[in-house]
Amino acid sequence: MRFFLFAAALALSAPATAAPGDDLRALIADHWRWHLDTHPTLASSLGDRSGDGRLADISLAARDRDAERAGAFLDRLEAIPDAGLNGPERENKAILARLLREQVEANRFAQREILLTTYSAWHQEFAGLANDLPFRTRADYQSYLDRLAAYPAYNREAMRITQKAVADGLAQPCEAMAGYDRTISGLIAEDPSQSRYYRPFQGARPADMSEADWAAMRRRAAALIRDSIYPENRALLDYYRKGYAPNCRKTLGASAMPGGAGWYAAEAKVMTTTDMTPAQIHALGLSEVARIRAEMETVARKAGYADRAAFIAKLRTDPSYYAKTPEALLQAAAFVAKTIDGKLPAYFGKLPRLPYGLRPIPAETAEGTTTAYYSPGSPASGIAGTYYVNTSKLDQRPLWELPALTAHEAVPGHHNQIALQQELDLSEFRKHQASFTAFVEGWALYTEHLGIEMGLYDTPEKDMGRLSYEMWRACRLVVDTGIHAMGWTKAQAIAFMKENSALSDANIEAEVNRYISWPAQALAYKIGELKIRELRARAEKALGARFDLRRFHDAVLGGGAVPLDLLEARIDAWIASEAKG
Repeated sequence: MRFFLFAAALALSAPATAAPGDDLRALIADHWRWHLDTHPTLASSLGDRSGDGRLADISLAARDRDAERAGAFLDRLEAIPDAGLNGPERENKAILARLLREQVEANRFAQREILLTTYSAWHQEFAGLANDLPFRTRADYQSYLDRLAAYPAYNREAMRITQKAVADGLAQPCEAMAGYDRTISGLIAEDPSQSRYYRPFQGARPADMSEADWAAMRRRAAALIRDSIYPENRALLDYYRKGYAPNCRKTLGASAMPGGAGWYAAEAKVMTTTDMTPAQIHALGLSEVARIRAEMETVARKAGYADRAAFIAKLRTDPSYYAKTPEALLQAAAFVAKTIDGKLPAYFGKLPRLPYGLRPIPAETAEGTTTAYYSPGSPASGIAGTYYVNTSKLDQRPLWELPALTAHEAVPGHHNQIALQQELDLSEFRKHQASFTAFVEGWALYTEHLGIEMGLYDTPEKDMGRLSYEMWRACRLVVDTGIHAMGWTKAQAIAFMKENSALSDANIEAEVNRYISWPAQALAYKIGELKIRELRARAEKALGARFDLRRFHDAVLGGGAVPLDLLEARIDAWIASEAKG
């Protein structure tokens, strides 16, 4: 009897083995703390003060350390048995494992040295940093001042890496970079108080500062912009014009770079979250182009034109289809956005609380970038989402494309999906780090098609605009793989886009430059959209009269962005649940 009591006492005093779910939650918490530490501006945007005043360490040595740490997290994650995890925990494990593997894999390629594309680069990201940060208290403004002061070291490190990229044969192709220096020179305003960097100091004084302290802080900001930021921008501009542009790459595709073919194939898998090869993606694109082209012919004939080419020629050249001023274009975009807002409750059971606003794309990047884009907000920091519209080259920005464009970039596309994800009861890394392009962009493209049911395309012109946008994304599958895996020239890519879409010449030029300088990203859109449409058709067939479109959309968005295989599993489980009633 005494022995049994002793054994029982030992059992009670021995440390209990942690359950797999507990191990996973601890790992996820450790990983998130590390992620915020290595992404200090993200931390600030989420209201975490631990990163205040700092910029990320972008050095290659830091990237090596981060990849090593990611590998250690992955080893720890894979040691947790699936058998002891519930469904949501298994999904968390699978998503985090994918993110960690991608981080480790990406660091093995020399292309990690490529820090600029025609779409974005460090100097532009820093110029827009204030859009993503809270500005309520003295500490918020001081943190921003400290980051302004830290920019010279950050810029010099980025330039060192870029110089190495050039030496390693990884410069961007010459054909994509015409006029790129404007993205740098446009950041140097004569008066620092009129620059984008100074924008936070153009508002009201924070309540916890005196007038004298606020005036001193504003003077400090102007001095930092004039004496620290502008000299760095001039140094970058000088390097770009004298060191980078003369040594730009004469070849075009990723496969022409050292190790480029393997890198491109890996990027295609990351962007699509599938195992499709470039050849398979190219073939899918050609099939989609043929299907959409037939639909365009039907719309053109219904509109009274002999064929799609005649209708597109009219759409491209009739001045009545174009706004005369930037303000008129923004007003038209705002009207479309508010019209869609009024339709949303009929198509979604849950809508985000965070609002969104509308702004023009900054002038120094507008002429070389895309038609529009979305920038996420932050509920924690009181920042709305933003729908950015390109107001340059107004004769290339047709009004008939606004319904599809707004559905994609604002509602019910990017804003609905991203703002809802920020509110979900998910691990923080799922809300703020897991952003799978095939899901995010696939959803936004799906909503363009949903616009048919919403009644957005109430004229033949708008319907052709929708088809042109769908064709644009189908063309991407062909053009991106053509350039980077099949030896296409830029002229071939432009000709293919012009022949098959209704996009203006300026948009086609900007888009093809984007595909050249940012390989594989453009592959995600159509592949993600086709999967969501496939899953909707499956649900409609399986559920019949039980199918509820609002509930389907809530199911797609209700678990945040996930790889397409996990989305398929989620919707299959939802169909089974709905079938039971």
